[in-house]
Amino acid sequence: MAVSSGEGKTAGQDDPGRRENARQRAGEQGLLFDERPTTLPADIGYRGPTACAAAGITYRQLDYWARTGLVEPGIRAAQGSGSQRLYSFRDILVLKVVKRLLDTGVSLQQIRTAVRHLRDRGVNDLAQITLMSDGVSVYECTSADEVIDLLQGGQGVFGIALGRVWREVEGSLAELPGERAEAAPGLTDQHPNDELARRRRARKTG
Repeated sequence: MAVSSGEGKTAGQDDPGRRENARQRAGEQGLLFDERPTTLPADIGYRGPTACAAAGITYRQLDYWARTGLVEPGIRAAQGSGSQRLYSFRDILVLKVVKRLLDTGVSLQQIRTAVRHLRDRGVNDLAQITLMSDGVSVYECTSADEVIDLLQGGQGVFGIALGRVWREVEGSLAELPGERAEAAPGLTDQHPNDELARRRRARKTG
């Protein structure tokens, strides 16, 4: 099933008490679009271990999702022995969203549909989306009213505000090494034991 818009899911349900309760729940869960993320440089990339650390996933998950096309590195794919995938900020944001959807029981099929839908969005547009799910379907909400409608109707069992996830990823990456995309080809793992030197170069170029 395609990701559905949250608009109009509970038409006719205008109980003021239920709506206020739903608004309060949405506020407590941080789902009401109160985040204003900063725009990050598009030419900064992050290697697999850094992407894993920021998204809270294992390297095995990262590798499997890349090989199966769920979330592929947007800056540089692995090309032969010794090369390193390079993920963009947007990629890592989506990786973290995938992890949260999996943790809440959404099927991989539904997640693939959601990821395809998010892929069509601009980076800044992602920060203005809240994904709601009842564990079966995933709904996209782009306004506070849509979030409240789903919570009021009982359809939105949980939600993921991408603006909040953005902030979390941004905070994690501030403490992790990144590298400029144009410098990436010269920073492949030709010397596996020189990890410290590579990290220093990454910080200077980040």
